[in-house]
Amino acid sequence: MPLTEPITPAGALYRSDSPTRVATRRRLLMCRPRHYDVTYSINPWMNPQHGADNALAVSQWEGLRDLYLELGHVVEEIDPIEGLPDMVFAANGATVVDGKVYGARFRHAERTAEGPAYLRWLEGRGYKDTLWPEYVNEGEGDILTVGRRLLAGTGFRTDPRSHAEAQEFFGLPVTSLTLVNPDYYHLDTALSVLSDDEIMYYPAAFSQGSQAVLRAMFPNAVLACAEDAAVFGLNAFSDGRHVLLPAAATGLHAKLRARGFEPIGVELSELLKAGGSVKCCTLELRDR
Repeated sequence: MPLTEPITPAGALYRSDSPTRVATRRRLLMCRPRHYDVTYSINPWMNPQHGADNALAVSQWEGLRDLYLELGHVVEEIDPIEGLPDMVFAANGATVVDGKVYGARFRHAERTAEGPAYLRWLEGRGYKDTLWPEYVNEGEGDILTVGRRLLAGTGFRTDPRSHAEAQEFFGLPVTSLTLVNPDYYHLDTALSVLSDDEIMYYPAAFSQGSQAVLRAMFPNAVLACAEDAAVFGLNAFSDGRHVLLPAAATGLHAKLRARGFEPIGVELSELLKAGGSVKCCTLELRDR
């Protein structure tokens, strides 16, 4: 079955009477959190004194992976590397659009080895058109694909010069957005893509100018309240019909249902201790 062919999950739990939303099968890359822990702090969510329950993190991650499979998506796994506890956040490992791979160059030393590891895996799976970046970018953490356009975040991690680099490489227009709240240090913590022309986002995470740009581009966007943003409700994944997001983001669940989407609550409390949730664990491999 082509990856863009509509899919219908077998489980009755996810059936809907809404005819307006169609799920498409996605190919996803994930990394089991075998070595996950919180041993350093590179964002406001991380506190090494609290540590992490690795067994619980693995169990919660497996729940997310199994849900993707139940919904009909293809999930591939990259082997985790000892000493890289944040490698579970596969979204940060690269950006893949039209079968082209824009590698990730991390800002913090603790994560720098992840970029080459993900690029090697992708090259080993047959991706030929790849680019090792000149400028810091943290993959889909700060580069999100909306139809035939890229939204690119900056302000805390990604160098704004990488936005032009990505545009030249992919040949797609890039819209730069500036993040201003350190709690939302990556674009995918403050904005989620719902379909080829729909998003949801938390306005207060962005500069005034970026808020104006988002209003102009997406006047009908779903807006998150502070409470839903604070539980990482925007770190979500959508296949066009089902939206997987933290169960605690109840306001967003209601708003999504009102738009005809099917929100599915996911529990990833252990990974939130490192500042990650659904989307952080999920790198989409767009091969068309």
